[in-house]
Amino acid sequence: MSESVERIWINVNLATFDRSEAAPYGARLNQAVFVRGDLIVDIKAMEQLDNLPASAEVIDGRGGWMTPGMIDAHTHLVFAGNRAREFELRLEGASYQQIAQEGGGILSTVKATRAATVDELVELAVPRLEALMREGVTSVEIKSGYGLNPEAELNMLRAARELGRRYPVRVSTSLLAAHAIPPEYKDDSDAYIDLVCSEIIPAAAEEGLADAVDVFCETIAFSANQCERVFKAAKEHGLGIRAHVEQLSNQHGAALAARYDAWSVDHIEWLDEEGVEAMAKAGTVATLLPGAFYFLRETKLPPIELLRKHKVPMAVATDLNPGSSPLASLRLALNMACTFFRMTPEEVLAGVTRHGAMALGQGEELGQIRPGMKADLLLWDIESPAELAYQFGVNPIRQRIVGGEVANV
Repeated sequence: MSESVERIWINVNLATFDRSEAAPYGARLNQAVFVRGDLIVDIKAMEQLDNLPASAEVIDGRGGWMTPGMIDAHTHLVFAGNRAREFELRLEGASYQQIAQEGGGILSTVKATRAATVDELVELAVPRLEALMREGVTSVEIKSGYGLNPEAELNMLRAARELGRRYPVRVSTSLLAAHAIPPEYKDDSDAYIDLVCSEIIPAAAEEGLADAVDVFCETIAFSANQCERVFKAAKEHGLGIRAHVEQLSNQHGAALAARYDAWSVDHIEWLDEEGVEAMAKAGTVATLLPGAFYFLRETKLPPIELLRKHKVPMAVATDLNPGSSPLASLRLALNMACTFFRMTPEEVLAGVTRHGAMALGQGEELGQIRPGMKADLLLWDIESPAELAYQFGVNPIRQRIVGGEVANV
Protein backbone atom coordinates (compact mmCIF):
# COMPACT_ATOMS: atom_id res chain seq x y z
CA MET A 1 0.00 0.00 0.00
CA SER A 2 1.35 3.38 -1.01
CA GLU A 3 2.78 5.53 1.74
CA SER A 4 0.83 8.45 0.29
CA VAL A 5 -2.50 7.13 1.59
CA GLU A 6 -3.76 9.70 4.09
CA ARG A 7 -6.74 8.04 5.81
CA ILE A 8 -7.89 4.48 6.27
CA TRP A 9 -11.28 3.48 7.64
CA ILE A 10 -11.09 -0.04 9.05
CA ASN A 11 -13.71 -2.48 10.37
CA VAL A 12 -16.54 -1.11 8.24
CA ASN A 13 -19.36 -2.82 6.39
CA LEU A 14 -19.86 -1.21 3.01
CA ALA A 15 -23.05 -0.54 1.09
CA THR A 16 -21.05 0.31 -2.02
CA PHE A 17 -23.89 0.67 -4.56
CA ASP A 18 -21.26 -0.48 -7.05
CA ARG A 19 -23.06 -2.16 -9.97
CA SER A 20 -20.31 -4.80 -10.18
CA GLU A 21 -21.15 -6.12 -6.70
CA ALA A 22 -23.82 -8.83 -6.81
CA ALA A 23 -24.94 -8.59 -3.19
CA PRO A 24 -27.91 -6.37 -2.21
CA TYR A 25 -26.78 -2.76 -1.69
CA GLY A 26 -23.45 -3.81 -3.23
CA ALA A 27 -22.57 -4.95 0.28
CA ARG A 28 -19.05 -5.90 1.32
CA LEU A 29 -18.61 -6.87 4.97
CA ASN A 30 -15.66 -6.20 7.26
CA GLN A 31 -13.66 -3.98 4.92
CA ALA A 32 -11.06 -1.22 4.96
CA VAL A 33 -11.33 1.90 2.76
CA PHE A 34 -8.17 3.75 1.73
CA VAL A 35 -8.36 7.47 0.86
CA ARG A 36 -5.78 9.78 -0.66
CA GLY A 37 -6.75 13.41 -1.08
CA ASP A 38 -10.40 13.45 -2.05
CA LEU A 39 -10.40 10.02 -3.73
CA ILE A 40 -10.99 6.44 -2.69
CA VAL A 41 -7.87 4.62 -3.84
CA ASP A 42 -8.38 1.07 -2.55
CA ILE A 43 -10.75 -1.24 -0.67
CA LYS A 44 -9.56 -4.40 1.06
CA ALA A 45 -11.11 -7.06 3.25
CA MET A 46 -9.83 -6.79 6.81
CA GLU A 47 -8.33 -10.29 6.70
CA GLN A 48 -6.21 -9.24 3.72
CA LEU A 49 -4.60 -6.26 5.43
CA ASP A 50 -0.87 -6.23 5.86
CA ASN A 51 1.16 -3.45 7.45
CA LEU A 52 -0.68 -0.12 7.29
CA PRO A 53 1.25 3.01 6.27
CA ALA A 54 2.63 4.65 9.39
CA SER A 55 1.80 8.10 8.06
CA ALA A 56 -1.90 7.37 7.52
CA GLU A 57 -4.64 8.30 9.95
CA VAL A 58 -6.49 5.09 10.85
CA ILE A 59 -10.16 5.41 11.84
CA ASP A 60 -11.87 2.40 13.41
CA GLY A 61 -15.43 2.04 12.13
CA ARG A 62 -16.19 -0.50 14.90
CA GLY A 63 -18.47 -2.56 12.66
CA GLY A 64 -20.61 0.34 11.49
CA TRP A 65 -22.01 0.65 7.99
CA MET A 66 -20.50 3.01 5.46
CA THR A 67 -22.50 4.30 2.49
CA PRO A 68 -21.78 6.85 -0.20
CA GLY A 69 -22.71 10.37 0.80
CA MET A 70 -26.35 11.15 0.20
CA ILE A 71 -27.28 13.28 -2.79
CA ASP A 72 -30.42 15.44 -2.81
CA ALA A 73 -30.78 15.84 -6.56
CA HIS A 74 -33.79 18.18 -6.68
CA THR A 75 -34.29 21.17 -4.38
CA HIS A 76 -35.49 24.77 -4.56
CA LEU A 77 -33.53 25.53 -1.41
CA VAL A 78 -32.85 29.22 -2.11
CA PHE A 79 -35.90 31.46 -1.73
CA ALA A 80 -37.34 34.21 0.45
CA GLY A 81 -40.61 34.34 2.36
CA ASN A 82 -42.81 31.39 3.23
CA ARG A 83 -46.29 30.19 2.41
CA ALA A 84 -47.51 28.84 5.73
CA ARG A 85 -50.61 31.05 5.57
CA GLU A 86 -51.52 29.49 2.22
CA PHE A 87 -51.22 26.09 3.86
CA GLU A 88 -53.77 27.21 6.43
CA LEU A 89 -56.06 28.66 3.76
CA ARG A 90 -56.05 25.46 1.71
CA LEU A 91 -56.96 23.43 4.77
CA GLU A 92 -59.79 25.88 5.41
CA GLY A 93 -61.14 25.24 1.92
CA ALA A 94 -59.64 28.00 -0.23
CA SER A 95 -58.85 27.01 -3.80
CA TYR A 96 -55.53 27.53 -5.55
CA GLN A 97 -57.22 30.13 -7.76
CA GLN A 98 -58.52 32.07 -4.75
CA ILE A 99 -55.09 32.09 -3.14
CA ALA A 100 -53.46 33.25 -6.36
CA GLN A 101 -56.01 36.04 -6.81
CA GLU A 102 -55.13 37.30 -3.35
CA GLY A 103 -51.45 37.51 -4.23
CA GLY A 104 -50.45 34.05 -3.04
CA GLY A 105 -49.01 31.08 -4.88
CA ILE A 106 -45.64 31.05 -6.58
CA LEU A 107 -45.80 34.76 -7.35
CA SER A 108 -45.78 35.56 -3.63
CA THR A 109 -42.44 33.75 -3.40
CA VAL A 110 -41.26 35.58 -6.51
CA LYS A 111 -42.10 38.94 -4.92
CA ALA A 112 -40.20 38.11 -1.72
CA THR A 113 -37.23 36.61 -3.56
CA ARG A 114 -36.86 39.57 -5.91
CA ALA A 115 -36.73 41.88 -2.89
CA ALA A 116 -33.93 39.93 -1.17
CA THR A 117 -30.20 40.51 -1.60
CA VAL A 118 -27.79 37.68 -2.30
CA ASP A 119 -26.59 37.78 1.32
CA GLU A 120 -30.17 37.63 2.58
CA LEU A 121 -30.94 34.66 0.32
CA VAL A 122 -27.86 32.87 1.65
CA GLU A 123 -28.80 33.45 5.29
CA LEU A 124 -32.38 32.32 4.71
CA ALA A 125 -31.14 29.13 3.06
CA VAL A 126 -28.62 28.20 5.75
CA PRO A 127 -31.06 26.45 8.16
CA ARG A 128 -32.49 24.38 5.31
CA LEU A 129 -29.06 23.36 4.06
CA GLU A 130 -27.81 22.52 7.54
CA ALA A 131 -30.88 20.34 8.14
CA LEU A 132 -30.10 18.34 5.01
CA MET A 133 -26.43 18.04 5.91
CA ARG A 134 -27.18 16.80 9.42
CA GLU A 135 -29.03 13.85 7.90
CA GLY A 136 -26.13 12.92 5.63
CA VAL A 137 -26.45 15.03 2.48
CA THR A 138 -23.02 15.62 0.96
CA SER A 139 -24.25 16.87 -2.45
CA VAL A 140 -27.28 19.05 -3.14
CA GLU A 141 -28.81 20.44 -6.30
CA ILE A 142 -30.21 23.97 -5.94
CA LYS A 143 -32.48 25.58 -8.53
CA SER A 144 -33.35 29.15 -9.31
CA GLY A 145 -36.90 29.78 -10.49
CA TYR A 146 -38.34 32.28 -8.02
CA GLY A 147 -36.75 35.34 -9.62
CA LEU A 148 -38.23 35.19 -13.13
CA ASN A 149 -36.12 38.13 -14.30
CA PRO A 150 -32.42 38.28 -15.14
CA GLU A 151 -31.17 39.94 -11.95
CA ALA A 152 -33.17 37.86 -9.48
CA GLU A 153 -32.54 34.55 -11.26
CA LEU A 154 -28.80 35.17 -11.27
CA ASN A 155 -28.87 36.29 -7.64
CA MET A 156 -30.47 32.99 -6.64
CA LEU A 157 -27.68 31.11 -8.39
CA ARG A 158 -25.05 33.35 -6.82
CA ALA A 159 -26.51 32.54 -3.40
CA ALA A 160 -26.38 28.81 -4.20
CA ARG A 161 -22.73 29.04 -5.22
CA GLU A 162 -21.94 30.96 -2.03
CA LEU A 163 -23.51 28.21 0.07
CA GLY A 164 -21.15 25.74 -1.62
CA ARG A 165 -18.18 27.93 -0.74
CA ARG A 166 -19.21 28.33 2.91
CA TYR A 167 -20.16 24.75 3.72
CA PRO A 168 -18.59 21.30 3.27
CA VAL A 169 -21.17 20.21 0.69
CA ARG A 170 -21.08 19.91 -3.07
CA VAL A 171 -23.60 22.26 -4.69
CA SER A 172 -24.89 21.66 -8.20
CA THR A 173 -26.97 24.46 -9.70
CA SER A 174 -29.86 24.48 -12.17
CA LEU A 175 -31.22 27.57 -13.90
CA LEU A 176 -35.00 27.22 -13.70
CA ALA A 177 -35.97 30.57 -15.19
CA ALA A 178 -38.68 28.72 -17.16
CA HIS A 179 -40.51 27.83 -13.92
CA ALA A 180 -43.55 30.09 -14.21
CA ILE A 181 -44.74 33.00 -16.31
CA PRO A 182 -43.78 36.25 -14.55
CA PRO A 183 -46.46 38.91 -14.11
CA GLU A 184 -44.73 41.21 -16.59
CA TYR A 185 -45.24 38.59 -19.33
CA LYS A 186 -48.60 37.12 -18.30
CA ASP A 187 -50.02 37.79 -21.78
CA ASP A 188 -46.91 36.87 -23.75
CA SER A 189 -45.10 33.78 -22.49
CA ASP A 190 -43.19 33.45 -25.78
CA ALA A 191 -41.56 36.82 -25.17
CA TYR A 192 -40.46 35.62 -21.75
CA ILE A 193 -38.93 32.49 -23.28
CA ASP A 194 -37.10 34.82 -25.66
CA LEU A 195 -35.65 36.59 -22.62
CA VAL A 196 -34.67 33.30 -20.98
CA CYS A 197 -32.90 32.04 -24.10
CA SER A 198 -31.27 35.25 -25.29
CA GLU A 199 -30.29 36.87 -21.99
CA ILE A 200 -30.65 34.78 -18.83
CA ILE A 201 -29.06 31.54 -20.04
CA PRO A 202 -26.06 33.28 -21.66
CA ALA A 203 -25.48 35.40 -18.54
CA ALA A 204 -25.64 32.40 -16.21
CA ALA A 205 -23.26 30.44 -18.43
CA GLU A 206 -20.78 33.31 -18.77
CA GLU A 207 -20.60 33.79 -15.00
CA GLY A 208 -20.34 30.05 -14.36
CA LEU A 209 -23.45 30.08 -12.21
CA ALA A 210 -25.37 27.15 -13.71
CA ASP A 211 -24.46 23.52 -14.29
CA ALA A 212 -27.77 22.75 -15.96
CA VAL A 213 -30.98 24.31 -17.22
CA ASP A 214 -34.39 23.16 -15.98
CA VAL A 215 -37.93 23.81 -17.24
CA PHE A 216 -41.51 23.24 -16.07
CA CYS A 217 -43.29 21.61 -19.01
CA GLU A 218 -46.95 21.72 -18.06
CA THR A 219 -50.29 23.24 -19.04
CA ILE A 220 -49.98 25.82 -16.24
CA ALA A 221 -46.40 26.70 -17.19
CA PHE A 222 -44.63 26.22 -20.55
CA SER A 223 -45.42 24.22 -23.66
CA ALA A 224 -43.21 21.52 -25.12
CA ASN A 225 -42.25 23.85 -27.96
CA GLN A 226 -41.21 26.57 -25.52
CA CYS A 227 -39.23 24.10 -23.44
CA GLU A 228 -37.45 22.83 -26.54
CA ARG A 229 -36.26 26.36 -27.25
CA VAL A 230 -34.77 26.45 -23.74
CA PHE A 231 -33.08 23.07 -24.27
CA LYS A 232 -31.50 24.28 -27.49
CA ALA A 233 -30.17 27.43 -25.81
CA ALA A 234 -28.80 25.35 -22.93
CA LYS A 235 -26.98 23.02 -25.35
CA GLU A 236 -25.50 26.01 -27.17
CA HIS A 237 -23.97 27.16 -23.88
CA GLY A 238 -22.71 23.76 -22.74
CA LEU A 239 -25.23 23.29 -19.94
CA GLY A 240 -26.91 20.07 -18.84
CA ILE A 241 -30.65 19.44 -19.24
CA ARG A 242 -33.18 18.73 -16.49
CA ALA A 243 -36.97 19.02 -16.58
CA HIS A 244 -40.10 19.08 -14.41
CA VAL A 245 -42.44 16.95 -16.52
CA GLU A 246 -45.64 14.91 -16.38
CA GLN A 247 -46.52 16.12 -12.87
CA LEU A 248 -50.11 17.18 -13.55
CA SER A 249 -50.71 15.89 -17.08
CA ASN A 250 -48.86 14.12 -19.86
CA GLN A 251 -47.32 16.76 -22.12
CA HIS A 252 -44.70 14.26 -23.41
CA GLY A 253 -41.99 16.40 -21.84
CA ALA A 254 -39.98 13.38 -20.71
CA ALA A 255 -39.55 12.09 -24.25
CA LEU A 256 -38.66 15.58 -25.42
CA ALA A 257 -36.05 16.03 -22.70
CA ALA A 258 -34.62 12.58 -23.41
CA ARG A 259 -34.09 13.59 -27.06
CA TYR A 260 -31.80 16.30 -25.69
CA ASP A 261 -29.93 13.77 -23.50
CA ALA A 262 -31.41 15.10 -20.28
CA TRP A 263 -29.68 14.08 -17.07
CA SER A 264 -33.04 13.69 -15.35
CA VAL A 265 -36.75 14.28 -15.63
CA ASP A 266 -38.59 14.89 -12.39
CA HIS A 267 -42.05 14.29 -10.83
CA ILE A 268 -43.35 12.11 -13.77
CA GLU A 269 -46.60 10.90 -12.18
CA TRP A 270 -48.34 10.99 -15.60
CA LEU A 271 -45.44 9.48 -17.56
CA ASP A 272 -46.43 6.85 -20.16
CA GLU A 273 -44.50 3.89 -21.55
CA GLU A 274 -43.41 5.81 -24.64
CA GLY A 275 -41.75 8.36 -22.41
CA VAL A 276 -40.16 5.64 -20.27
CA GLU A 277 -38.73 3.96 -23.37
CA ALA A 278 -37.25 7.26 -24.55
CA MET A 279 -35.65 7.77 -21.14
CA ALA A 280 -34.20 4.26 -21.14
CA LYS A 281 -32.69 4.82 -24.58
CA ALA A 282 -31.12 8.15 -23.55
CA GLY A 283 -29.95 7.03 -20.09
CA THR A 284 -32.11 9.71 -18.47
CA VAL A 285 -32.81 9.33 -14.75
CA ALA A 286 -36.33 9.44 -13.30
CA THR A 287 -36.22 11.66 -10.21
CA LEU A 288 -39.12 10.88 -7.87
CA LEU A 289 -40.39 13.48 -5.42
CA PRO A 290 -42.61 11.91 -2.77
CA GLY A 291 -42.65 15.08 -0.64
CA ALA A 292 -44.70 16.96 -3.25
CA PHE A 293 -46.92 13.90 -3.77
CA TYR A 294 -47.61 13.88 -0.02
CA PHE A 295 -47.99 17.62 0.54
CA LEU A 296 -50.34 18.11 -2.41
CA ARG A 297 -52.29 14.96 -1.49
CA GLU A 298 -51.88 13.55 -4.98
CA THR A 299 -53.32 10.15 -5.91
CA LYS A 300 -51.68 9.49 -9.29
CA LEU A 301 -48.60 7.36 -8.65
CA PRO A 302 -45.50 7.50 -10.83
CA PRO A 303 -45.13 4.41 -13.09
CA ILE A 304 -42.65 2.52 -10.91
CA GLU A 305 -43.26 -0.84 -12.60
CA LEU A 306 -42.66 0.63 -16.06
CA LEU A 307 -39.44 2.22 -14.85
CA ARG A 308 -38.33 -1.11 -13.43
CA LYS A 309 -39.34 -2.95 -16.60
CA HIS A 310 -37.22 -0.69 -18.79
CA LYS A 311 -34.39 -0.43 -16.24
CA VAL A 312 -34.60 3.35 -15.94
CA PRO A 313 -32.51 4.58 -12.97
CA MET A 314 -34.68 6.12 -10.24
CA ALA A 315 -33.43 8.94 -8.03
CA VAL A 316 -35.27 10.18 -4.93
CA ALA A 317 -35.12 13.80 -3.74
CA THR A 318 -36.86 16.18 -1.35
CA ASP A 319 -38.08 18.83 -3.83
CA LEU A 320 -37.55 21.22 -0.90
CA ASN A 321 -39.59 24.32 -1.77
CA PRO A 322 -42.00 26.72 -0.04
CA GLY A 323 -45.16 25.85 -1.92
CA SER A 324 -45.51 22.12 -2.51
CA SER A 325 -42.78 20.35 -0.52
CA PRO A 326 -41.41 22.28 2.48
CA LEU A 327 -39.38 19.19 3.33
CA ALA A 328 -35.80 19.50 4.57
CA SER A 329 -35.39 15.79 5.35
CA LEU A 330 -34.02 13.40 2.74
CA ARG A 331 -34.40 10.53 5.22
CA LEU A 332 -38.14 11.21 5.40
CA ALA A 333 -38.28 11.34 1.60
CA LEU A 334 -36.73 7.86 1.53
CA ASN A 335 -39.45 6.52 3.80
CA MET A 336 -42.17 8.28 1.78
CA ALA A 337 -40.85 6.74 -1.45
CA CYS A 338 -41.06 3.30 0.14
CA THR A 339 -44.48 3.90 1.69
CA PHE A 340 -46.28 5.79 -1.09
CA PHE A 341 -44.49 4.48 -4.19
CA ARG A 342 -43.78 0.93 -2.91
CA MET A 343 -40.09 1.23 -3.70
CA THR A 344 -37.69 -1.01 -1.81
CA PRO A 345 -35.13 0.31 0.69
CA GLU A 346 -32.37 -0.72 -1.71
CA GLU A 347 -34.03 1.20 -4.57
CA VAL A 348 -34.49 4.39 -2.59
CA LEU A 349 -30.95 4.30 -1.19
CA ALA A 350 -29.61 3.81 -4.72
CA GLY A 351 -31.81 6.81 -5.54
CA VAL A 352 -29.89 9.11 -3.19
CA THR A 353 -26.46 7.69 -4.04
CA ARG A 354 -25.62 6.15 -7.42
CA HIS A 355 -28.74 7.34 -9.25
CA GLY A 356 -28.76 10.71 -7.53
CA ALA A 357 -25.26 11.29 -8.87
CA MET A 358 -26.39 10.33 -12.37
CA ALA A 359 -29.26 12.82 -12.12
CA LEU A 360 -26.64 15.54 -11.61
CA GLY A 361 -24.45 14.37 -14.47
CA GLN A 362 -21.85 13.20 -11.93
CA GLY A 363 -22.25 9.45 -12.04
CA GLU A 364 -18.58 8.89 -12.83
CA GLU A 365 -17.42 10.68 -9.67
CA LEU A 366 -20.05 10.31 -6.95
CA GLY A 367 -22.57 7.91 -5.51
CA GLN A 368 -20.54 4.70 -5.20
CA ILE A 369 -17.83 3.34 -2.93
CA ARG A 370 -15.12 2.06 -5.24
CA PRO A 371 -11.59 3.08 -6.18
CA GLY A 372 -11.46 6.22 -8.27
CA MET A 373 -14.64 7.74 -6.85
CA LYS A 374 -14.76 10.86 -4.71
CA ALA A 375 -14.46 10.06 -1.00
CA ASP A 376 -17.89 11.40 -0.04
CA LEU A 377 -18.93 8.90 2.60
CA LEU A 378 -21.19 8.38 5.60
CA LEU A 379 -20.46 6.17 8.59
CA TRP A 380 -23.62 5.02 10.36
CA ASP A 381 -24.42 3.27 13.64
CA ILE A 382 -26.92 0.86 12.07
CA GLU A 383 -27.29 -2.90 11.77
CA SER A 384 -28.46 -2.87 8.15
CA PRO A 385 -28.81 -0.27 5.36
CA ALA A 386 -32.59 -0.76 5.31
CA GLU A 387 -32.79 1.14 8.61
CA LEU A 388 -32.04 4.38 6.75
CA ALA A 389 -35.35 4.15 4.89
CA TYR A 390 -37.28 2.48 7.72
CA GLN A 391 -36.80 5.06 10.47
CA PHE A 392 -36.67 8.84 10.47
CA GLY A 393 -36.32 11.43 13.20
CA VAL A 394 -33.41 9.53 14.80
CA ASN A 395 -30.01 10.35 13.37
CA PRO A 396 -27.49 7.47 13.51
CA ILE A 397 -24.68 9.28 11.66
CA ARG A 398 -21.28 8.86 13.25
CA GLN A 399 -19.22 10.58 10.55
CA ARG A 400 -20.04 12.65 7.50
CA ILE A 401 -17.09 12.72 5.10
CA VAL A 402 -16.76 15.08 2.13
CA GLY A 403 -13.76 14.85 -0.18
CA GLY A 404 -11.96 12.59 2.26
CA GLU A 405 -12.35 15.02 5.20
CA VAL A 406 -14.60 14.41 8.19
CA ALA A 407 -17.12 17.25 7.99
CA ASN A 408 -19.88 16.71 10.54
CA VAL A 409 -22.39 19.55 10.89
